[in-house]
Amino acid sequence: MLRVGLAIAAAVAVIDQLVKWWLIDWLAEPPGFVEVLPFFNLVMVWNRGVSFGLLGDADLAPYLMAGIAGLVVIGLVIWLAGVSERLLAASIGLIIGGALGNIVDRLVYGAVADFVDVHAGGYHWPAFNVADAAITVGVAVMLIDGLLNRRGEPK
Repeated sequence: MLRVGLAIAAAVAVIDQLVKWWLIDWLAEPPGFVEVLPFFNLVMVWNRGVSFGLLGDADLAPYLMAGIAGLVVIGLVIWLAGVSERLLAASIGLIIGGALGNIVDRLVYGAVADFVDVHAGGYHWPAFNVADAAITVGVAVMLIDGLLNRRGEPK
């Protein structure tokens, strides 16, 4: 399952970077905002911190966050190497790929490029990107899989 997870991780990281490359170029020009649907916009937001912009003012934050994420990726790859279930391997791959996509942003731009703006009734979810979505879906699938599939039940 290692190959499955790593293939998914590579695909997510590449797609994330390609989408960001295109949107950074396109949204960099004013107005930097495109209404796609009444509840969905494309925007250009640079997240210099962790989730929701936390720690965004620290000079070393991009490198610190990239380093921490890199350690998490290493741990996930080690875990992935021992996985025998396809769904779990896929979910770990999604998380690894998303983390790698955001690591690249931090090292190249000093911040993570976020562009998806979902909103309803005047309330906006914090902007996110393909990598963030992959991480979220990966964690959700992992949690659902863990709740529904009982492996190694106690005797």
